[in-house]
Amino acid sequence: MEAGFQEITNLIGREVYSNNGIYVGEVEDIQINTINEEITSLAVSNINEKGALFEGYDLDARGVLIPYRWVRAVGTIVLVNDIIERIASKNKKDLVKK
Repeated sequence: MEAGFQEITNLIGREVYSNNGIYVGEVEDIQINTINEEITSLAVSNINEKGALFEGYDLDARGVLIPYRWVRAVGTIVLVNDIIERIASKNKKDLVKK
């Protein structure tokens, strides 16, 4: 295996946090574009429904898909851009208006 490369399956089970330190969930699966041979998104389960991001959402216990372009770093955890916080906040405001 080349230096700097890991097997994709190593992502499964890693905890996902926003770059502001908010727990998002845990990587359950990975979507891959087989033509371009690249990861397109992470399927995240065990999501933080009771926390700051998804409180009050009925996510049917399935989780969320996070575009891989939002991933900032992968180590012992997966760090994603804070855009997930802004989107969750915006959606909450939209729900309140209705």
